[in-house]
Amino acid sequence: MRATYMYGAGDVRVIDVPDPVVQHPTDALVRVVRSCVCGSDLHPYHNMPVSEQGESMGHEFVGVVEDVGSEVRTVGKGDFVIAPFAWSDGTCDFCREGLQTSCRHGGFWNAGDVRGGQAEAVRVPLADGTLVPVPVEEKSPLVPSLLTLSDVYGTGYHAAVKARVTADTTVTVIGDGAVGLLGVLSARQLGAPRIILMGRHKERTDLGREFGATDVVAERGAEGVAAVRELTRGDGTHVVIEAVGHMPAYEQALGVVRPGGVISRVGLPQYNNAPVGWDLFGPNITLTGGPAPARAYIETLLPAVLDGTVDPGRVFDTELSLDAAPDAYRAMDDRRSLKVLLRA
Repeated sequence: MRATYMYGAGDVRVIDVPDPVVQHPTDALVRVVRSCVCGSDLHPYHNMPVSEQGESMGHEFVGVVEDVGSEVRTVGKGDFVIAPFAWSDGTCDFCREGLQTSCRHGGFWNAGDVRGGQAEAVRVPLADGTLVPVPVEEKSPLVPSLLTLSDVYGTGYHAAVKARVTADTTVTVIGDGAVGLLGVLSARQLGAPRIILMGRHKERTDLGREFGATDVVAERGAEGVAAVRELTRGDGTHVVIEAVGHMPAYEQALGVVRPGGVISRVGLPQYNNAPVGWDLFGPNITLTGGPAPARAYIETLLPAVLDGTVDPGRVFDTELSLDAAPDAYRAMDDRRSLKVLLRA
């Protein structure tokens, strides 16, 4: 089958690899219908060391079950399924607490002998705890929105939930990528009356306004902080969703959060050290966030996707074939595309 591998910074190839097969009684084999490139995939695209064997790519996919192990009970052949970006058993204490990304027996795609979703098919471990069957056909126009539930929509929602967004909280979202825009949508769904989106790409911030942003601040750094402060009578907002992962975005978050507020980070941090001393302690700021347990949110978010109340799939502005995956990475890295959908 065809699958996407990365061999170093900027070196993405689609190659032939052996077809995956069911190896354990709890496995399922899923034929991928749609996958995509994530903003976090651009981090290794920028800095991955050269690798002779390459690394499989992709952690967001939906597809159709082709085969199941003897112990799989909740999905069967022919089911259309959503695969969250972490696989989990659904039964351990962390899973029961809604933290599937810390499952005692689970893991992440592209680790060990578990390959990635930018491929024609994937072996899914712990299928009962991982996969979510959905009553749609693979040609349904809802497929792009369903794909967002594997990561970016759940991640945006996780940021808002961890920050305890309500109808009484104002929100700043830093970053106009897919996660930031769906953080805007999630904050609006949770009732936030004012949502300031910090982003400088007009096509994206226009979509952010449609998702619920009340204000857009294009400036960065000190100018951006000053603009948010001006919009909020000098106070800042109760919640800041940091959806970028770079130090300047975290510093902006510190600059625009209101005393007693919450910074919720869901951008994959590209730094190991950041201010957490008096900057947080003095104004009673809470720092939260982390890898979203997307599996925990699918049942909550799915109904509105199925009935068309929300359309998170609008974050996909480009669709390419799997064999064009290298072009997809270039398009996102050049900011020509917000998020690229891949047809397997």
